[in-house]
Amino acid sequence: MSNEPESEKTGPELARAVLDAAKARRQAAAPRRRTTSDGEQARAGGGRRARGYSGPGPDPRDPQAFGDVLAKLVKARGWQRPAAEATVFGAWERVVGPDIAKHSRPIKLDDGELTVEAESTAWATQLRLLAASLLQRIAAEVGHNVVRKLHIHGPAAPSWSRGAMRVRGRGPRDTYG
Repeated sequence: MSNEPESEKTGPELARAVLDAAKARRQAAAPRRRTTSDGEQARAGGGRRARGYSGPGPDPRDPQAFGDVLAKLVKARGWQRPAAEATVFGAWERVVGPDIAKHSRPIKLDDGELTVEAESTAWATQLRLLAASLLQRIAAEVGHNVVRKLHIHGPAAPSWSRGAMRVRGRGPRDTYG
């Protein structure tokens, strides 16, 4: 290039000077790039990859399995304990086995204490005898210290306040004595 003043440049020399000035402005305004340890370039604002084809290897933009995405979300939000507690109710048959699940159901889990209702008083007695092994099964399936104590009771007694056997007034108590 010649060292002529810009007013004297014409044609291709003037075009070259304008192009050089535009490049200089662009480089001054563009964010600096840094090279990461594995040789990839990353923008100064974050560790994002450049646009375009990512190559044959795995890439964070690749489609992910729903279970993997959900597991990452549960871990990131700190929902491990509520998820484990929900597993006790949602997968009761898998947690305690099909025989026990057929004759019992979990009612509530409050502060590590699980209330279980049995189908009959005989099953309630049997579950009380199996309480230690049930706690071990639950701990193996959903994690330790999710359920620390079991409260097992039989079926609820019939209510006389509603239904065909209901009597207005004082009800059955005035016939006992």
